[in-house]
Amino acid sequence: PAVCVSAGFCSTIVLNNPRRRNALSLPMLRCLRQDLLHDVKSRELRVIVIAAEGPVFCSGHDLKELSTEDDVKHHSQVFELCAEVMTLIQKLPVPVIAQVNGLATAAGCQLVASCDIAVASEKSKFATPGVNIGLFCSTPAVALGRSLPRKVALEMLFTGEPLSAHEALMHGLVSKVVPEDRLEEETMKISHKICESSKSVLALGKATFYRQITQDLDTAYKMTTQVMVDNLTLRDGQEGIEAFIQKRKPVWTH
Repeated sequence: PAVCVSAGFCSTIVLNNPRRRNALSLPMLRCLRQDLLHDVKSRELRVIVIAAEGPVFCSGHDLKELSTEDDVKHHSQVFELCAEVMTLIQKLPVPVIAQVNGLATAAGCQLVASCDIAVASEKSKFATPGVNIGLFCSTPAVALGRSLPRKVALEMLFTGEPLSAHEALMHGLVSKVVPEDRLEEETMKISHKICESSKSVLALGKATFYRQITQDLDTAYKMTTQVMVDNLTLRDGQEGIEAFIQKRKPVWTH
């Protein structure tokens, strides 16, 4: 249900079940978790892109797995694995970019909100319509509430109405909106720019960002002050400063 294509520095994971609207079924979630972890410790891998086949980026959970025919244990398994995958994205040492071309709903919208960066085509839309079928999007609300202003997130959750790509950009759910024919080009442009930096420095920076964002101001500054000191002890931290002073390009060891 998902295909991982590695091209050295960049690993592209393609949700590849368009007939089922790329739903996050248990097999899809297991495959996505496996692909996210694939080669993540290699020095070469610097960025992961999540894309999709078909007109729907991801429709969220497979509702057939949530029918009353399945027991509570099975339902728990679905939501727990989904939460694991979403949190894994932010725990990975490399940036993860969502390349969205089409509709992203419910847990699919959660997936976009969980990625570090999201580039969307102009035709993309984003919604959390669970309320319309009696299943409030409570787990997608975790990611949504951390990406969007509270009132925007709650309007999406209460009404199920979609945001257009440009509305999503205005409110901070996505990073950029481009014409469909420029989507891959723009995603790769960002990926290549990321790859110019040290992997070890980026890994430290990403982990620190997600730690500090939940802390109060004083605690966040105390923690990040120490991280800046730690950053300077890294080999690449020292190399970057020296290269700047010597007016040359840094040679990263990652």
